[in-house]
Amino acid sequence: MPREAFVNGRYVPHAQAAVHIEDRGYQFADGIYEVVTLHNGALIDEELHLDRLERSLGELRIAMPMSRAAMKLVARETIRRNGVSNGIIYMQITRGVAPRDHKFPHKTCPALVMTTRQMKPHSAKLLAEGAKVVTVPDIRWSRCDIKSISLLPNVLAKQAAAEEGAYEAWQVDADGFVTEGSSTNAWIVTGDGKVVTRAAGHEILNGITRISLIKLIESQGYTLEERSFSLDEARVAKEAFITSSTSFVLPVTQIDDTPVGNGHPGILTGKLRRHYFDFMTSAGDPI
Repeated sequence: MPREAFVNGRYVPHAQAAVHIEDRGYQFADGIYEVVTLHNGALIDEELHLDRLERSLGELRIAMPMSRAAMKLVARETIRRNGVSNGIIYMQITRGVAPRDHKFPHKTCPALVMTTRQMKPHSAKLLAEGAKVVTVPDIRWSRCDIKSISLLPNVLAKQAAAEEGAYEAWQVDADGFVTEGSSTNAWIVTGDGKVVTRAAGHEILNGITRISLIKLIESQGYTLEERSFSLDEARVAKEAFITSSTSFVLPVTQIDDTPVGNGHPGILTGKLRRHYFDFMTSAGDPI
């Protein structure tokens, strides 16, 4: 089936989709994005994603390009036209097209693009062996809570991971504390079974999978601590894992050259992954 994209009010062949060269997203990274998971034809945590989308737009003082209800309709039509049942829908909103000038233009229409992509499940090898992460200095700006399309430090971090044969890079702040991955939230499990992840603030993106997993952790009676943890603490943790809309709950078994725990995916991590997939399966009806 040929792919289609939604670009500023029109559905167009994906290969021909384009934006103007003076779109402020292209020239200034002046925009935001969201990625929503499709699982068995259902959008997972759609409302939470749209809540965060509206919050990010508000922080950058960009108007919604259309009503929330209209965005839902466009998303569903884009998904239908592409026949995606297990994958993602990507939404990007920029301040729009204007003559190049750093300050906000007086009048411009926000630009909206949506695309979809089918996703393959994680390989059996990755799930059996767990993921390797490498660590890099966190060189990002101080408003990582905004889901901005300005991702160059994340790109460099992910490339550093790829060059070392790792799945992900964990970013470490000047005080030696892990903030988050290049495209994931970071978690550890302590020796006494506490699940630890950094508290939501300006230093990290409050992941939607993170939010849902916290609810599951609490409902299942596990102990959660939202606090900073150091790289040294992570290296001696019993277990570690990452979360995101595309990684779900994925075990981490190596940090740089140090095995995590016994070097195998952790028991609690496996339980949390199963809880999360159960949640996704029951999260909603296919669209």
